[in-house]
Amino acid sequence: MNQKQNFLKGILKENPVLVLVLGTCPTLAVSTSVMSALGMGAAASIVLLCSNIVISALRNVIPDKVRIPCYIVLIAGFVTMVQMLVKAFAPSLDEALGIYLPLIVVNCIILGRAEMFANKNNILSSAIDAIGMGIGFTLALVLMATFREVLGNGTWLGIKIPVLSDNPIAIMTMAPGGFLVFGILMAVVAKLTGGKSSKKSFGCAGCPSAKVCGKTDCEQKEEAK
Repeated sequence: MNQKQNFLKGILKENPVLVLVLGTCPTLAVSTSVMSALGMGAAASIVLLCSNIVISALRNVIPDKVRIPCYIVLIAGFVTMVQMLVKAFAPSLDEALGIYLPLIVVNCIILGRAEMFANKNNILSSAIDAIGMGIGFTLALVLMATFREVLGNGTWLGIKIPVLSDNPIAIMTMAPGGFLVFGILMAVVAKLTGGKSSKKSFGCAGCPSAKVCGKTDCEQKEEAK
């Protein structure tokens, strides 16, 4: 995979929200307004970029047996810095995102890219992967938020839209509306990609824990079959 493909895969083919179905909880929670979606997307992208770079740089230093706790500590450090900056310079955004800003620490997208990509690739590739995935995550949030805010509140970025502002569809700002838009966008992406989004192999060759177990787990499963 060249660097262009590495960047583009996160936007559509391996979109973290609409294809890999990661980070669903914050996606549904903050996509009621475009401003919140942009804020969450930017915050998560910054953390993803910083954590991917550092984890890639330390991939040969961190022992396999404690790599997950180490990743979480590193990610938590970057999340804390981002949260402090948001609290200082964008308090309204901090209030809008609420608990979902610090919960970026356990966002499956961040930890997933650390484990499946940054842990196995160089710094440049890991940084490009993070940028592509961050943009894909942000675009998915903004698309969902656009539909939900326009139809649910009759506004876009707080700007009132004639007719719609007087006849909002309240359910679009609730959980059912979020799931509806989420499902529609997933179907559209599946149609655009022809249902050929990349499939990962989870055998010994693709398992990050193969070094720890010495492939004994896979051998035992094969014998059981």
